[in-house]
Amino acid sequence: MNEYVPILALGAVAVAFAVFSSFVSSLAGPSRFNRAKLEAYECGIQPTPQPVGGGRFPVKYYLTAMLFIIFGIEILFLYPWAVHFDNLGLFGLAAMALFVFNVSVAYAYEWRRGGLSWD
Repeated sequence: MNEYVPILALGAVAVAFAVFSSFVSSLAGPSRFNRAKLEAYECGIQPTPQPVGGGRFPVKYYLTAMLFIIFGIEILFLYPWAVHFDNLGLFGLAAMALFVFNVSVAYAYEWRRGGLSWD
């Protein structure tokens, strides 16, 4: 149990800092609300009205999200593999080659669908 005390102490300090910062900012910061502050911010462009049920998102939005997921999962698995590469041997190398092949298939699909063109 003594091994977890520093982790719990750091977690308690983080929570205390978050609560303290939120409390102080609500007291010290200005709270003047107007119509412009309550509107949605779209990079300086006037917001366009949306239909009642919400609007349709373009496919480009989902392709960008898929790209972030692909690279996030790749880093999530490649980093621990690189740390313990010596202990895994040939089995680890084959498993990672299969994983990189699967990620490459998703990446090729993304590229083919136009998710990497910034037009």
